[in-house]
Amino acid sequence: MASDRMHPHDWLDGDAGPVVRPYTLTGGRVRPSAGLNLVAYVVATGTEPDAARYLTPEHRRILGVVAVPTSVAEVASRLDLALSVVRIMLGDLIEEGLISVHEPADAGDQPDTATLEAVIHVLRAL
Repeated sequence: MASDRMHPHDWLDGDAGPVVRPYTLTGGRVRPSAGLNLVAYVVATGTEPDAARYLTPEHRRILGVVAVPTSVAEVASRLDLALSVVRIMLGDLIEEGLISVHEPADAGDQPDTATLEAVIHVLRAL
């Protein structure tokens, strides 16, 4: 039957929205311009967006969420968007100077076990 045959674009129905949408949100980009750790905190700089630069509603929603320091993972969760999409959009906002990133301290910046044990020993002695 002709009605049972799939048309070439049958996958573009209402159910395909979430599949197509991330691609459109990122303009087809699949890699963020900035490497962002999941636990890095992002926060709005308070700089007003350039009037000549169009920000999508999602970019504006991100700016609303990061009015206070928020982790990259939390931004994705609050917007209910894929983490990869949020990272790309955060990269856009970083390039525009609208948000700043605060990475967690590296493990190398932490005191070693011997130092921590010595501090505990001194504290116990008090």
